[in-house]
Amino acid sequence: MLENIDLNDIKNIALEASKVIMEIYKRDFKVEYKDYKSPLTEADLQANEIICNSLKNLYPNIPIMSEENKQTDYEIRKNWEYYWCIDPIDGTKEFVKKNDEFTVNIALIHNHEPVLGVVYAPAIDVMYSAKIGVGAFKNTHKLPINRDDNKYIIVASKSHMSKETQEYIDNIETSKEKELISMGSSLKLCLVADGSANCYPRIAPTMEWDTAAADAIVRIAGKMTYHFETQKPLIYNKEELLNPDFVVK
Repeated sequence: MLENIDLNDIKNIALEASKVIMEIYKRDFKVEYKDYKSPLTEADLQANEIICNSLKNLYPNIPIMSEENKQTDYEIRKNWEYYWCIDPIDGTKEFVKKNDEFTVNIALIHNHEPVLGVVYAPAIDVMYSAKIGVGAFKNTHKLPINRDDNKYIIVASKSHMSKETQEYIDNIETSKEKELISMGSSLKLCLVADGSANCYPRIAPTMEWDTAAADAIVRIAGKMTYHFETQKPLIYNKEELLNPDFVVK
């Protein structure tokens, strides 16, 4: 199945959805709120429709899980070998604030593991992509990219910094000077994947679609996203779609 999926097709779907996202981003738009206080805009819904329809047309036999779709019952989806895991706009809070740090996220999951991912940040025109057997890339540069190794760089959430995350950062032992970068959306995982950051601790709630695409890039770039307590790799398509606390390193 994986060998029949063209990574460029998935990148093009993200680019197509981003055209609509950026048209809305550049004008005034209404913001609604879901039951759990998460913001929702017309950009989320229109991008979701483009991505889901495009994937159905190209790969009609692969089921889809998206933040903006009604979720399939676990008794059905537990039997999925492959499925798409989508967040049409990750970082909607950043989208609403108009700080450019939001992403389009499309992942392919195989037996609980992300094996392909596309993360596109349309406001800054940065494309991360990865596929097992092909490699991981930032735009056209293969990952990881070698960086200055004089500092230990930690990236943390711009909108969801918890007390526990700050304690973890404070307790990191390193002989290097520590530097903290705050950023929104799945770009945080991508910064570890590309070598810009050493780790990204997240001791606060996230959903599987928040991390899946960037986690594919992390893993294929040679890094890993670990369950905070067990230190085992994160798994996907759990009965409960809430991620555990994790650290990317």
